[in-house]
Amino acid sequence: MFTATNELKNKKIAILATDGFEESELFEPKKALEDAGAKVAIISLKSGDIKAWKHTDWGKKIHVDAVVGDSKSSQFDGLMIPGGVMNPDKLRMDKKAVEFVKSFVTEGKPIASICHGPQVLIETGMTKGKKLTSWASLKTDLINSGADWVDEEVVLDHGLVTSRSPDDLPAFNKMMIKNFK
Repeated sequence: MFTATNELKNKKIAILATDGFEESELFEPKKALEDAGAKVAIISLKSGDIKAWKHTDWGKKIHVDAVVGDSKSSQFDGLMIPGGVMNPDKLRMDKKAVEFVKSFVTEGKPIASICHGPQVLIETGMTKGKKLTSWASLKTDLINSGADWVDEEVVLDHGLVTSRSPDDLPAFNKMMIKNFK
């Protein structure tokens, strides 16, 4: 558990998500970022609210701060992409979302992604030569994209933090905060 700090004071972090994000994989990192002093903005494919997926049904809603087509990586210091099966699948099919993520890579800004979230990273072409982890079912996809996939709770490589599942959230959040400093 994190206690409030100012480690990320004056940092603005984008969380890119859409309907079907894994509830704990958005809300827990968001809280950790805010507790560390960051300002967090929810960026999505649509305005209004987006819904989480929790276990076997829809979960909590969260308000979208900006639509991805109206957002630029230059407005943010870092990017977080939660998992969930539906969320990254929808994001990777959206050209504007992929370009948004790719611009963080081009600008050398830190990115954190958990569980199925790295599916979006594959679409950017930036996984080649990177050491990454993810939900186990993405192993072959990541290897085929040129990544060095490992089964570890959290991995940091070239400014990119990845984790496998909600069970890894404590380690993921800690490494994400460290990487976003």
